[in-house]
Amino acid sequence: MTVLSSARRHLSSSPSRRLWLPLLIVVLLIGALTACGSSSDSSDGDDAGLCAPPGVNSASAAPTNLAKSAQAPDKFTTANVTPLDQINTSDLGLINNGKIIVGTLGDAPPSICVNNDKQYTGMDNEMLRAMADKLGLQVEFVGTEFSGLLAQVAGGRFDVGSSSITTTDERRNTVAFTNGYDFGYFSLAAKVGGPIKGFGDLSASTRIGVVQGTVQDDYVVNTLNLNPVKFPDYATAYANLKSGQIDAWVAPSQQAEGTVQPSDGIGILENTFSINNFTAWAVNKGNPKLVEALNSALDAIIADGTWAKLYQDWAPRTLPAGWKPGSKAAPAPKLPDFEAIAKANEGNKEQAQEVAPKGTLAQLGETFFNGEAFRKAIPDLFTTGLPNTLKIALTSGIIGTVLGMLLAVAGISRTRWLRWPARVYTDIFRGLPAVVVILMVGLGFGPVVQNLTGGNPFWLGSIALGLLAAAYIGEIFRSGIQSVEAGQMEASRALGFSYSSSMNLVIIPQGVRRVLPALMNQFIVLIKDSSLIYFLGLTVLQRDLFAVGKDFNAGSGNLTPLLAAGLLYLILTVPLTHLVNYIDKRLRVGKA
Repeated sequence: MTVLSSARRHLSSSPSRRLWLPLLIVVLLIGALTACGSSSDSSDGDDAGLCAPPGVNSASAAPTNLAKSAQAPDKFTTANVTPLDQINTSDLGLINNGKIIVGTLGDAPPSICVNNDKQYTGMDNEMLRAMADKLGLQVEFVGTEFSGLLAQVAGGRFDVGSSSITTTDERRNTVAFTNGYDFGYFSLAAKVGGPIKGFGDLSASTRIGVVQGTVQDDYVVNTLNLNPVKFPDYATAYANLKSGQIDAWVAPSQQAEGTVQPSDGIGILENTFSINNFTAWAVNKGNPKLVEALNSALDAIIADGTWAKLYQDWAPRTLPAGWKPGSKAAPAPKLPDFEAIAKANEGNKEQAQEVAPKGTLAQLGETFFNGEAFRKAIPDLFTTGLPNTLKIALTSGIIGTVLGMLLAVAGISRTRWLRWPARVYTDIFRGLPAVVVILMVGLGFGPVVQNLTGGNPFWLGSIALGLLAAAYIGEIFRSGIQSVEAGQMEASRALGFSYSSSMNLVIIPQGVRRVLPALMNQFIVLIKDSSLIYFLGLTVLQRDLFAVGKDFNAGSGNLTPLLAAGLLYLILTVPLTHLVNYIDKRLRVGKA
């Protein structure tokens, strides 16, 4: 109370300092949450949260609560593979010779996730690492969204897509697939003791959550003939299930088992097989040599026991009868008796089910105000997310300002050959969604300028944001310039200035001063829109504030890291707003 009272008296001593009250509140909130985190009695220590390999003792038997199987016959597994010593790794059509660039996600443990060492890992990616070692290649993982992953593989942004992708005939029209390395159940999760007991209870009035573009999305829409609520990632979908915004969640079984907590009052009510084939890695359809090489490497890690070791560490569950990974010639992997291990652990699972669900307020506090999750996310948000966000915002802001001024001048030009293109440009870029422009520029020009950018999405992403911002900034400048009284131009010309000199020295400076608040609003929008570059794919060190918060959210299952990222956005934007208002006020009264 003493500190707050002192701060309040200090702020009230000067009217201008009251402007910083919102910022002070944000800083105090950060300090409080960090303090809570530092004194938290957390028991997870330095583990990787949900992104830690659960180990063989977490083994599960084949689901007994299976709905009617929808598994299609296997038509695509190869009979055999080319021996590894016959694979020419210098002729695999890789984006960068000697390196496999992999598009993946960070939000679906234990298959794909980011651990506390800031590494993309999970069973799918660790198997790819082992396969790359067999081929003598390096591997680089880049985070992206699942909804755009296959298009990015098809467009040459990534060599391989790794995201527990269930193969379907429709997806094979876009990309090629390797042989299977995993099989696909998917699960129905909902409130325990609620009206929903299985897939048969889902109806048109049920709010069913799925991740957009997944096989679960396809199953709900085309098999159940229902309209699901679509989310960009698994963590967001589960958070909505916990809060009651959706009634049920259809998810891959691994993600459901790794995410659903009995203390949340949520349970896995029923399982079913994926509707088509196996889980595999996606490759560009025009690159059969890479598919062949990956198939050979997959058989190799199955033969030497690496596949079995990774499988029992990350996803220990009984294989379905008649299914095995790799080609048809690959040996069957030697695995522990998961049925026996699961039976031995059954008592512990029953005990876990007895945990009482948390109350609404307690759940809300744990979800958004977890001090330990906040403390863990803050260092990365400051060291990685904040610099990258500023880099994108500044670059796109400069591009947008310069191009916007040119558009404004062209838009009021007496020459229609300048005026019309400026109007067309403005109408098009103001009408297109930002994500569409970013994907068009990033995926359309990415392969062309890859040697210049090195595959770094910052440059093309910043250009895309700059092109978007220019359309709005141009209109802001144009309105400011046209608001200057006509007498200013007449007086300037009467003093002997040319038209161009009058514009540059008299009209434009006054117009810019008048639109400073609106211009700053556009810069604030740019700071927030920098998060959209995530759709182009980011390495761990390229993540912006939102991407860092999102990955910590996925790793912990908690939304506090996203709140922390939001507070840092506030720290960036609140001072900018008040600073430009202060400058505008001084200019209006003629102060220097």
